[in-house]
Amino acid sequence: MTEIICRGILFDLDGVLADSTPAVERVWHGWAVEHGFVPEDVVRRAHGRPSITTIRELLPEGDHEKENREVERREIADIDGVVPLPGALTLLRSLPENAWTIVTSCTRALARVRITAAGLPMPKLLVTSTDVLRGKPDPEPYLKGAEFLGLAAKDCLVVEDAPAGIRAGKAAGARVLAVRTTAPDAELLAAGADWMVKDLSMVALSAVEDSVLRLSLL
Repeated sequence: MTEIICRGILFDLDGVLADSTPAVERVWHGWAVEHGFVPEDVVRRAHGRPSITTIRELLPEGDHEKENREVERREIADIDGVVPLPGALTLLRSLPENAWTIVTSCTRALARVRITAAGLPMPKLLVTSTDVLRGKPDPEPYLKGAEFLGLAAKDCLVVEDAPAGIRAGKAAGARVLAVRTTAPDAELLAAGADWMVKDLSMVALSAVEDSVLRLSLL
């Protein structure tokens, strides 16, 4: 059994706590078809990053803000099948509320919709693409998440499913636990994951001592 010791946990949302993959794929598939792109390529490119980053790359001459608003509108409207991933609720409910937060590439409005749709507890503080200038894989989101908890990133554990998010966590100076819900093991390892588990049903809080969290990987 592996033990991880940290003072705070920074969770990605989609693919870590909530399964929104069907909704994400529906929205981006439709957008890709409308713009003449290969849907599978667009879905893969979009995962784990702010939507506007993907839009800027694919439509360099387009109206990025307009396209981003439309993608967000569709994602907010499509919550069919958004559910908590295995182990997410159990782990979150076991943690002290001031020891964790969510750091997501969603906008604030979309994040709140998905957290609610999945029945997850809403953290006191939430880092979204609305709150940063540079999204994942830049370290800014996870640096801000650690700051929200009053901690240094090196004292936090980042939990991610996407290579872009893993790179963001490592660049911030945190250790990263990857869940195998989205990307192949080779991509998770190449991005710098320190540990890997199937999902959060394989993670348990074993003790809290003087604000130190002891996690067991089952």
